[in-house]
Amino acid sequence: MAEIKFSTGGNNNMNIDSKKAKKWTFGIIIAIGLLILIFNCFTLVSEGYIGVKYQLERIVRNDLKPGLNFQIPFIERIEQVEMRNQIYTFEGDAYTRDTQRVNNLRIKLTYRYNPNFMTELIQDVGILNITDRYLVPHVQKISRDTIGRTNAERLVQSRGDIQFEIQETLTRELADFGIIVTAVAIENIAFEAEFEESIQRKVIAEQDALRMENVTVMREEEAKQVVIAAEARAESAIIEAEAEARAIELIQAQIAQNREYIEYLKIINWNGILPQVIGDGVNPFVVLGANEQLPNRPAAPVEQ
Repeated sequence: MAEIKFSTGGNNNMNIDSKKAKKWTFGIIIAIGLLILIFNCFTLVSEGYIGVKYQLERIVRNDLKPGLNFQIPFIERIEQVEMRNQIYTFEGDAYTRDTQRVNNLRIKLTYRYNPNFMTELIQDVGILNITDRYLVPHVQKISRDTIGRTNAERLVQSRGDIQFEIQETLTRELADFGIIVTAVAIENIAFEAEFEESIQRKVIAEQDALRMENVTVMREEEAKQVVIAAEARAESAIIEAEAEARAIELIQAQIAQNREYIEYLKIINWNGILPQVIGDGVNPFVVLGANEQLPNRPAAPVEQ
């Protein structure tokens, strides 16, 4: 009988290719694992945040700066905590000192975390629980207590002062928990319609009274100015009279000392017209054409 023989060369080649493929696959898996390991060694912290590093779920760093930060894979992890200003808004009702109800009270609190208290905040309450544990009870209590010590009229007219009081108290109390208050704003207050109308009427009355007071002051000022002007005119007249009297005294003194001064005054003040009558009352001499000015006559020739 004839023997049938099979060649095994093809099988050897297939075995070699299979081994190479396995090596390549294993190498690729190792490379991918190394890349994943390398990527897990670093974490990016964004601007406005700080990084908190946990090692086996225990905080070992709470001050990692923005940028690339190293961590040991599977042993350490880094979480980001926002350090920028954040906003919490309280909405509710309150009562004033004079038992007026404040409807739709809305207070906005702007705050941020103190980085020096970051570990305590995370260990005591956790970042996600800060609003419920600290902000809600403190903002509600302090705002309602402050408004409860204030009359409704003052709350309407001096909202800024009440707002400052609330901010000052919240700043002092929340600082112990590592929360920095940067601003407080009373965004809305509303009273019953009748009370708001009464406040409006009172404000209008006060404005009218102030306007009348300003008119009275203006008229008083005008009267004062009239008096001042009259006094000034009187003083001016007195000064002028005194000056004129002094001038007369000086002229009289000059005349008393020098009689020729009178003749000098007559000459410089003569208008060139002759009097109509010259002489005494017994033998008057009438000058015809006295109102005419004397013509300029040539001088008589001098005899040699």
